[in-house]
Amino acid sequence: MGTKGVEILENLGLDIADLIESLNKALADEWLAYYQYWVGSKIVKGPMREAAAAELIEHATDELRHADMLSNRIMQLGGTPVLSPEEWMKKGNCGYESPEDPFVKRILEQNIKGEQCAIQVYNSILAKVKDKDPVTYEIILQILTDEIEHEDDLQSVLEDIELIQKQ
Repeated sequence: MGTKGVEILENLGLDIADLIESLNKALADEWLAYYQYWVGSKIVKGPMREAAAAELIEHATDELRHADMLSNRIMQLGGTPVLSPEEWMKKGNCGYESPEDPFVKRILEQNIKGEQCAIQVYNSILAKVKDKDPVTYEIILQILTDEIEHEDDLQSVLEDIELIQKQ
């Protein structure tokens, strides 16, 4: 982003350094979520394993796209995206739950928890930029929309599994 764009955002009361930090924390979360989805899709076991794995791979792809969107915006704002995987765990908001138990319900529950955290994080960033930074607002709104859809998708698969197990 050019200097005039940054100047306008600052004149509207937006703390650019704080926004970049928030976006970098979200970026760290996206990388961790990408890996959690990807590795979960590889090791998942149990009923509806194939459906769950397909959903996990789709979500991993979305998380990678989110990381790209956030990285681009951080650079437009004059910042530097997190540069190393070591930073992901230090900076992230939502953490990472290693999928030690490959049972499909447990994998889904871990990822639902991650999506719920992401929804809170992106809602918080939306509040920060509302009426101040329409470009970041639109990017975060797109990501938030995906995260809400992910939570719903995962909960639907989990409900299907629970119905099967009741029979």
